[in-house]
Amino acid sequence: MPHVIVKLWPGKSEHQKKRLAEAIVEDVMKVLEYGEESVSVAMEEVPSRDWAERVYRPDIVEKSDALYKKPGYAMPASSGRGKRNPL
Repeated sequence: MPHVIVKLWPGKSEHQKKRLAEAIVEDVMKVLEYGEESVSVAMEEVPSRDWAERVYRPDIVEKSDALYKKPGYAMPASSGRGKRNPL
C-alpha cells in the first residue's frame, strides 16, 4: 500500500495541494497498478529555515541511495543554527 509524503515549503494553497495529491494518486495507480483505495498522500509543510535540518540532511543526504530524483540544489555548509552540515 503506497503512502507518499510530500515535504514542501509553506505557502501553497489547499487547492494546489489537493491537485498535487490527485495527480500523485493517478500516477501511482497507473504505474504501480494499485487501486485508489490502496494509495494515500500526505503533505508536510516545512519552513525554509528548517529545511536543511528536517529534510535535506536526513532525507536527501543521509538517504541518497534511495533517491530516484535528486534535487538540483545544494544546501550551504552551515544551517546557521550552530550545527555543522555534513555536505
